Amino acid sequence: MSNSYFEMKQMRIEQADCAMKVSTDACIQGAWTPILPNVKTVLDIGTGTGLLSLMLAQRVAGLEIDALEIDSHAAAQARLNVSDSPFSKQINIVHADAKKWEASKKYDLIISNPPFFTKSLKGDNVQRNAARHNDDLSQDDLCKMIFENLSDTGYASVLLPVSEKENWLKIATQSGLFQNACLSVQPYETSKANRNIWICSKLSSETCSENKLIIYKSPGIHTAVFIELLHPFYLNL
Repeated sequence: MSNSYFEMKQMRIEQADCAMKVSTDACIQGAWTPILPNVKTVLDIGTGTGLLSLMLAQRVAGLEIDALEIDSHAAAQARLNVSDSPFSKQINIVHADAKKWEASKKYDLIISNPPFFTKSLKGDNVQRNAARHNDDLSQDDLCKMIFENLSDTGYASVLLPVSEKENWLKIATQSGLFQNACLSVQPYETSKANRNIWICSKLSSETCSENKLIIYKSPGIHTAVFIELLHPFYLNL
């Protein structure tokens, strides 16, 4: 059974009312996603517990972050997590369906840890199914929303399973998004990558910068690169 909270150095992420709990992959995304000097406004699509918004706010003071969440219980949980954090003035939690929501501005950075799975077997938990399966927010929907809400010089960070790579590249290209960088996440050196974090934008680039992160060098022992990346956030690193 998952803990009802995830304790970090500067905040506590309550997660009892969220279908998707804090994950290592999401923490990597929040810590690794570039925040360039021109980034002032951020849109977090499907914020869940509010984790990604809180991590970005910790990294750069003054970011203006709008965080969308369709599930009312998760939105309420995120709102409490934000209000109890040192970053409450930077983050606006919005309970809304991302497909119907209309932004009042363009964003310099859009980040999303979206529902992963396409046409996959579902369980009995309706809330968890909505958080894990992209019936309510398909990759087509996500790419369209990114393109419409991204500034001309902005970029997006999207976390997906490696199994979704071909589908993502096809849909993103059709939507007018170019892949600028990719981080492949491997549990161990001997493991295959199981997650990709894609950095995409409206700006074409000749190549996509390929990066790799290995989480463990042995069971329970993190790699030096992982420790350096997550040290500002994890209590025991």
